[in-house]
Amino acid sequence: MTAATLDFPVPNVLGSLENYIQAVNRFPLLSAEQEHELAVRFRDEEDLEAARQLILSHLRLVVAIARGYLGYGLPHADLIQEGNIGLMKAVKRYDPDRGVRLVSFAVHWIKAEIHEFVLKNWRLVKVATTKAQRKLFFNLRSMKTGSGTLSSDEVEAMANTLNVQQSDVREMETRLYGQDMALDASNDDDDDVFAPIAYLAAPNAEPTQHMEIAEREKLASVGLGDALGSLDARSRHIIEARWLNEENPATLHDLAAIYSISAERVRQIEAKALQKLKAALSS
Repeated sequence: MTAATLDFPVPNVLGSLENYIQAVNRFPLLSAEQEHELAVRFRDEEDLEAARQLILSHLRLVVAIARGYLGYGLPHADLIQEGNIGLMKAVKRYDPDRGVRLVSFAVHWIKAEIHEFVLKNWRLVKVATTKAQRKLFFNLRSMKTGSGTLSSDEVEAMANTLNVQQSDVREMETRLYGQDMALDASNDDDDDVFAPIAYLAAPNAEPTQHMEIAEREKLASVGLGDALGSLDARSRHIIEARWLNEENPATLHDLAAIYSISAERVRQIEAKALQKLKAALSS
């Protein structure tokens, strides 16, 4: 069940947010009897038109809830869009026989979807990942009375109210009100040593250096292959067995036994092959 299949207004499609809000406010509210009838039709018959009417009558609720999250700097239209997803989930799970109105049931799903959206997009680095941190993220601003740092008594009271650790309160306060630091430094020489880029960058991290190193390695690999191709089969095997087999390099005596020659003769072939390789790679 999506907005497209149910054909109801979408905030970013009607031209402006004001037009969308005006449109959703024109949809009539449902009486308890109408709501129950539509919910039963959707549950028992999978009637999408019934689901559509349930959603349309509650779109103004999403607008109102989403307005409460404008303090996080995210677009109101995006918050409404996410809240609408929560509303659709609520309609899909709503049981009309429990004696609870859809509006009460839907609030939880709308807020849950908006919460997820805010946590994912408010900052580049997530500020709340545990259950306790999520509680604090959405309550610390409203519970904090002053603009300064929380006192020990305030931290203790807040921790007791939300049933979290005092350390969680202090950590979330730091995350919410701590200033972001630029990765790169300003043009002032005095600031250079304190910029994170100065101590986070790895040695030889310049992209052009990586490109040069990769190109050299590629050329060396291709050049070695061409140079080995210029050797006769026996000389090439001796070089590969002695110098390119890192796990189990062959000894002179091993190769002497393979070719039925002396170890000294193997050494001479090896030396001559190495000279030929050196000349080919340097040319």
